Amino acid sequence: MDIKAIFMGLAFALMWSSAFTSARIIVEYASPLWALSLRFLISGLLGIFIAGLMGQTWKLTRAQWRATMVFGLCQNALYLGLNFVAMQTVQASLAAIIASTMPLLVALAGWLFFSERVKPLGVAGLIAGVIGVTIIMGARFGGGVDLYGVALCVIGVLALTTATLVLRGATSGGNFLMVVGLQMLVGSAALFAAALAFEVPRLEMSTPLALAFTYTTLVPGLAATLVWFYLVDRIGAVKAATFHFLNPFIGVAMAAMILGEALGWLDALGVAVIAFGILAVQLSKQGPKRAAVAPGVVTEEASSGR
Repeated sequence: MDIKAIFMGLAFALMWSSAFTSARIIVEYASPLWALSLRFLISGLLGIFIAGLMGQTWKLTRAQWRATMVFGLCQNALYLGLNFVAMQTVQASLAAIIASTMPLLVALAGWLFFSERVKPLGVAGLIAGVIGVTIIMGARFGGGVDLYGVALCVIGVLALTTATLVLRGATSGGNFLMVVGLQMLVGSAALFAAALAFEVPRLEMSTPLALAFTYTTLVPGLAATLVWFYLVDRIGAVKAATFHFLNPFIGVAMAAMILGEALGWLDALGVAVIAFGILAVQLSKQGPKRAAVAPGVVTEEASSGR
């Protein structure tokens, strides 16, 4: 792994983890489902436009169309939609920690339900992940965390985990940025329907809202996707996925610095243990370089929650 790949991986982890802090700001001033639907509409159209400039087309394989629909609904509508709703009452740091467990959940589900072999290092990582989550949840529950919001975050990450397991291998055929853009439009349509049915529009125009919405649309929404694509193309999906171990650290740190969220020593300990677990699981999967893929249309090693 060369120095350029390391910087790309760090940039991706920073952009991915920052999405929770910007989302927390957005839902303070606007209806979460309406805001997220608009964000995906803008990001999706921009993504398709950039994909067209890159020579990518709408001619997708059957597997890619399936991945587009399933991930558009499970990742963009369910996973991110539920997280946006939850962050009205749940701190961004806790939402980031729950979302960061997705690689652990995928590995655990593959072991339990698909009889996939897990190396001893991977088993140690899974155990560490459970311990880390237990430490954090024990500390947060004692502080009066909103259980409904936590439940929404958990359902969201389970939805993304399920989609990732179902669609493993649906990556051939190219046009990856086009697929991501179309996924965003699918998510936008589903969230628009949900917003019409369940949400009263709310908007308090402010500078923090404008900055947070612009940032989350362009940076975690588009820039992170492009960086991830080039990173995986450079070093492969499995090696690139090792950068996920930074997500709990960065997510908690950014929420503390920007939002002023409290960070106790048990939180710090739990985050460190979870990060070790993610790193151990991903390192246990190291193998031959895989084809370039983009987050959200990929194998379990390359998925990320944007």
